[in-house]
Amino acid sequence: MQRVPLIDLGPLRAGSAGGVAAVAREIGVAARDIGFFAVANHGVEDDVVERLFAAAQTFFALPVAVKDETPIERSPHYLGYARMALEKLDPQRPGDAKESFNIGRERAADDPQVLAGTPFVGLNQWPRLDGFRSALLTYFDALATLGALLHRAVAVDLGLEPNFFEASYDRSLSALRVLHYPPHPHAFDGRLYGAGPHTDYGGLTLLAQDDAGGLEVRRRDGEWIAVEPVAGTFVCNIGDAMMHWTNDIYSSNAHRVVNRSGRERYSAAFFCEPNPDAVIACIPGCAGAAGAKYPPVAFADYLRSRLEPTYAAANKNG
Repeated sequence: MQRVPLIDLGPLRAGSAGGVAAVAREIGVAARDIGFFAVANHGVEDDVVERLFAAAQTFFALPVAVKDETPIERSPHYLGYARMALEKLDPQRPGDAKESFNIGRERAADDPQVLAGTPFVGLNQWPRLDGFRSALLTYFDALATLGALLHRAVAVDLGLEPNFFEASYDRSLSALRVLHYPPHPHAFDGRLYGAGPHTDYGGLTLLAQDDAGGLEVRRRDGEWIAVEPVAGTFVCNIGDAMMHWTNDIYSSNAHRVVNRSGRERYSAAFFCEPNPDAVIACIPGCAGAAGAKYPPVAFADYLRSRLEPTYAAANKNG
């Protein structure tokens, strides 16, 4: 593919058999090739997105000392504020030129999974900022609903029952990250990224980005192409868990961020991540003649293998 396709989810949301099948086919074509697509007519209200971005901009404008009251280093579950350059998506390069705030599903202190010490299940940290918690949790819930709908379309494309993935997400580790990128020099020198080349870890990722641009995805021929912002849409990409489930039928493709806009960039990434004990193993019918390419793994174990090197500085200092 020469570009990331834009898919209208209206027929999927309407629910007719023909409409669901048509959207599922479009998603399947993109997932098998570039591993990215954008979605329109997705059902998430504009004001939900606007409130989120306003809250993120207000938070990131706070003094560093205030933001550091909720440090990600304090959380064994990688929840909270990650300061500028703490994350290194490419361990061979300098820390990424971005800061972020990460939350998971909101849980009470007496949540059974929290009390049991379930991996990556913990309490969110919240800054002293009016409206921030509400804006992020409202957005989280809206994107979780959209992610579940997209997983139903994926199941249909793969010839499975529409609810195939539900049992793997009923106690999900899904996460939301709001991100702030300072401007980079217009002439990218190939060293300092806003987000280094990487793949995502879960099933699907849903990204909202402002109009600064900067997201780039690698085509199969190795060329990097820009994913241009389109108002009112989300960019969706396939994660590693989905690629492993489908035995590489779907592509978890490399992407990066380089902020060439000359101004601040803000985005929000919602990661649809399975249950901690969900076994990521080749889906029946996806093995092909050569069989499964990946050994089965509990998602929490896979997630740990990816997060620990990415946040090596936080793990060392925390």
